[in-house]
Amino acid sequence: MPRPAAPVVPAAPAAPADQWRPALAPALMLRHDPVRDTDLLVLPERVVVLTGRAGTVVGLCDGTRTVPGIVGELSERFPGAPVAGTVPAFLDSLRREGWLT
Repeated sequence: MPRPAAPVVPAAPAAPADQWRPALAPALMLRHDPVRDTDLLVLPERVVVLTGRAGTVVGLCDGTRTVPGIVGELSERFPGAPVAGTVPAFLDSLRREGWLT
């Protein structure tokens, strides 16, 4: 006789971007490689090389700032850069990968 399927538990809904305070997942670390002069996202059994200013963005994901706060800080640091249009999507992609909580 077949066993009944386990109930599907829906994932908790993600916080809206204006309330979400992104932080690195517990098993991840942000490191700078001085030899290559690049930032790295160190995962268990994997390293992701962050290009451009991605390391700067990830470095602001400490669980204290909201996404609009991160965008505002980056806008001050890099006037004229299109951070409002690119950073929220970048952070969301990191969340979908499971790298941000």
